[in-house]
Amino acid sequence: MYRIKTSIVSILMLITFIVSSCVQEKSKKDKKQPNIIFILADDLGYGDISSYNENSKIQTVNIDKLASEGVMFTDAHTSSAVCTPTRYGILTGRYNWRSELKRGVLHGYSKALIPDDRTTIAGLLKSKEYHTAAIGKWHLGWDWANIEKGKDAVDFSKKIKNGPTANGFDYWYGFNGSLDMAPYVWVENDQPTRVPTNFTKNADDQAMWRKGLTSDDFVHEQVLPEITAKTVNFINKHAKSDQRFFLYMPLPAPHTPILPTDEFKGKSGLDNPYGDFVIMVDWVVGEVMKSLEAQGIADNTILVFTSDNGCSPRADFEQLTTKEHDPSYVFRGHKADIFEGGHRVPFIVRWPAKVQSAKSSQLVCTTDFFATVVDALDTKIGDNVAEDSYSFLSALGIESSLPNRESIVHHSINGSFAYRKGDYKAIFCPGSGGWSFPRPRDKAAIDSLPKFQLYNLSGDIGEEHNLQDEKPELLEQYRKELSQIVLNGRSTPGVNQKNDDPETWPQLSWMNDKE
Repeated sequence: MYRIKTSIVSILMLITFIVSSCVQEKSKKDKKQPNIIFILADDLGYGDISSYNENSKIQTVNIDKLASEGVMFTDAHTSSAVCTPTRYGILTGRYNWRSELKRGVLHGYSKALIPDDRTTIAGLLKSKEYHTAAIGKWHLGWDWANIEKGKDAVDFSKKIKNGPTANGFDYWYGFNGSLDMAPYVWVENDQPTRVPTNFTKNADDQAMWRKGLTSDDFVHEQVLPEITAKTVNFINKHAKSDQRFFLYMPLPAPHTPILPTDEFKGKSGLDNPYGDFVIMVDWVVGEVMKSLEAQGIADNTILVFTSDNGCSPRADFEQLTTKEHDPSYVFRGHKADIFEGGHRVPFIVRWPAKVQSAKSSQLVCTTDFFATVVDALDTKIGDNVAEDSYSFLSALGIESSLPNRESIVHHSINGSFAYRKGDYKAIFCPGSGGWSFPRPRDKAAIDSLPKFQLYNLSGDIGEEHNLQDEKPELLEQYRKELSQIVLNGRSTPGVNQKNDDPETWPQLSWMNDKE
């Protein structure tokens, strides 16, 4: 009997030891996985960052420090030249025009754009036992209660549906549209924090927001500080946990309303609140960096900083020119445009534990964040996930077996397409496809232009000399390659997929136009 008891005790001790060892091993493995933070500025120009623009009159000291400690990409692009589409691409790893939104952006009462069967980077990381959070501007739509009856019938006392928490985020705090789009209501997780009873409006050109319902706890001037405080609190709280986190921080700045707080007014020296708002965005980045350092987790945190598109004309380019500052740097166009100024953005990645500081000319799209994270975590995804996402891990100096991006599709606010490969960029529309001249609505000017454009960016970064007549074979090759990317439902290797309805739309007329 004694021997039997001893044997049982020995077996139980062995099982306990094995389980304990497995738990410890798993804990060690988990601790090797990095935290991930993605900061997305709103309407920030490439030339607004002093480390990107040697002639910048705005000194972005914190972003410059980030660039000096990480990899600074000089040929990075958003998937679209406007807000909503770029956000879709970041979270899904898919070109935005494959979604149901073929042009333009969503608004404050718009319904959810991402369907519930679409895997997001947050959902993937959540499945890998990351704690996932998003704090800031969503702008991807969600379903307000009673929205079917019209925006005036919304019941703000009830929870929203199909928002961030339905797209892989454990925690959400923020608002639905841009900061100039009603309703102006904070939503924490799925619950509006207050029922709005006020109507506010600001007609100032740069500080403009549209008239709409506003909650008592929603103060436009304090939105950026509140987002920053929530983010820092999140980092401080979760740094003490063994669980890794993914934090998506989409800022509402320096998009309109341009509202630097008193502390930042006049700091840029440009006599323009836009410059001061950019300085405030730089402060936000600094606060995040300080929090990571204070908590001792900076080394093993992947910190990404970029913008959702180029600078908006609301910055007042004419006034900024008098101060010799150009938010678009050497590029043609700005927000909304198919030209480089519409979609080429600053893009910085810091990961001190594994990445040395460097400057990279690797072609990158914001959709590539998804595949890079997958590559860094050494995991796999299906053919119906992140169809337009390439890993740029090798550009960070980390070994990768995955191919680099060699071409990219650009998209403007009116749904126009461009295709870049190597030094050449083909634009399949006349004019800007956006807000700079010649705009789509400038009919006389548009009618006088060739249907397509072809530029050699290596010698013509300003996109001034159209080569379509000189290199018709190359233009035709690019048209065919882009057509296949559209039709295949993906640009990465894998099984072909379908675009969301409609499968074809007017902006694809160039696919059958060989003139």
